[in-house]
Amino acid sequence: MPAKKKQTETFETHLASLEEIVDALESGELDLESAMTRYEEGVKRLKTCYAMLQDAEQRVRKLVGEDEQPFEEEPA
Repeated sequence: MPAKKKQTETFETHLASLEEIVDALESGELDLESAMTRYEEGVKRLKTCYAMLQDAEQRVRKLVGEDEQPFEEEPA
């Protein structure tokens, strides 16, 4: 039986999950233990999002060259 391929979560998936966690924490309806568990998961998701953004930035820098600013407007 073939092994199941682990589906990679996207940046958007992690961000949506993080937003759900923040909403749950802000609701004030969680008990302390549940809130701590959700907070820990949120921190993990936040770190994952940050790492994905850093990776994307490095990829852009490779494409445009290290000395160029990829998001600056060109002089007129």
